[in-house]
Amino acid sequence: MVRATYTASEAARALGISLDTLRRWDRQGRIHVERDAANRRVVAGAEIERLRGAEQHALSARNRFRGTVSDVKVEGLLAQVELEVTEPARLVAVITRDAVEALDLRPGMSATGVVKATSVMVER
Repeated sequence: MVRATYTASEAARALGISLDTLRRWDRQGRIHVERDAANRRVVAGAEIERLRGAEQHALSARNRFRGTVSDVKVEGLLAQVELEVTEPARLVAVITRDAVEALDLRPGMSATGVVKATSVMVER
């Protein structure tokens, strides 16, 4: 169930962004915020849903590369997953065997490479 309003920090957390990003979006008019009696930002639940869109991700990351799994190599506790991405690039991620099994990754299926800091993760 969607809450009626969120504080700025709750809204940022719900959107997977930093509080600074939420403030910047407010100044840019990218997000509609109200002010409470103490002049603090509050965000309507409907506004958060609008910004989330239809696709929600469990991971907070800006760089996502949709593609197709082209190879999965499992050795011991680790697995190497190769994605042929739609952009002119190829991503290779070394993730745990458990992650490959949990995501049920196989060559030919759709997946997303998520790049955050120096890590490349895989989600489905």
